Amino acid sequence: MAAKKLKLGLVGCGVIGTGLIKNVRKHLSSQVTVAYLSDIDKPKAQKLKNKCRCSARIVSLPELIKYSDIIVEAASAHVSSEVAERALRAHKKVVIMSIGGLLKCKDLKGLIKKTKGELILPSGALAGLDAIASARLSRIKRVTLTTSKPLKGLIGAPYFAKKGLDLSVIKKPTIVFTGSAREAIRYFPKNINVAVLLSFATLGPNKVRVKIITSPTFKRNTHQVVVEGDFGVISTTTENLPSPDNPKTSYLAVLSAFATLQKILSPLKIGT
Repeated sequence: MAAKKLKLGLVGCGVIGTGLIKNVRKHLSSQVTVAYLSDIDKPKAQKLKNKCRCSARIVSLPELIKYSDIIVEAASAHVSSEVAERALRAHKKVVIMSIGGLLKCKDLKGLIKKTKGELILPSGALAGLDAIASARLSRIKRVTLTTSKPLKGLIGAPYFAKKGLDLSVIKKPTIVFTGSAREAIRYFPKNINVAVLLSFATLGPNKVRVKIITSPTFKRNTHQVVVEGDFGVISTTTENLPSPDNPKTSYLAVLSAFATLQKILSPLKIGT
């Protein structure tokens, strides 16, 4: 008797969601059915359904959470906390891509303790989290993230309007921000989810230090992580090409959503 397919519910029908559905239909069609789509922009959900030729129903967020076996959020930091909290209260598995939004949750750890569901945070565009997961069992002393992004990938970030900075005057590599992970995601909500992910894995959003550099000559989204502690030093550099469909999103982040789903379903687990 064939195993029952998991019903996948996708919240957010943009670049990451589109890439996820394409890969699911190509590689996991025997295990997963893309059953439900939800987006604040309903025409976008309909467009994705037509583009991927899937039979998914376009539903409200409460309906999606009620009927899905596993939920993937790929929308924005504005809704990710709501998706996570609703899914966990419903005892569902939920994958959150817009990790920065989780800082708005009032008692996420308390909710996780009460639920039979699972909160899953993909690596996204960041390398080294498997080693960091081991390192955190000892004492971590210091964590820094230096992110370099092309100018066009930062256009529209609230930070520049607040500080009165004009991106067009930047002609060479320039440090545009230094601060905590909490401050970084507040000012760059679509650009620096990796900072919050790193903070969850280590010292928390107030202690992880972030530096953002930009230049018109940069072609890649580069993340340099240094973690220091009793275990030694972990240093990683990831040079990510931006998604061809959205320069604010690293292509590796698009792939990470599918890789996470694949790992959940696979009997072979690689990495810590």
